[in-house]
Amino acid sequence: MSKLHLVMGGRVADPQGLDFEDIDAIDVVGIYPNYASAESAWRGAAQRTVDDAAMRYVVVHLHRLIEPAASG
Repeated sequence: MSKLHLVMGGRVADPQGLDFEDIDAIDVVGIYPNYASAESAWRGAAQRTVDDAAMRYVVVHLHRLIEPAASG
């Protein structure tokens, strides 16, 4: 199985947290087959919004959600 990763982001209520303010406005950057490509996409998206402290991008390990037992 591929180790799928989702890169997404949006405006958060607290820059230290992950409570997204508007779920409908979440920016889905994409789904990637490995962590290296997901990290590259995350880095690009995060750097585009570096001046906005309320914007946060994350890498979600989809493979851990799909098969939690296989992840350790």
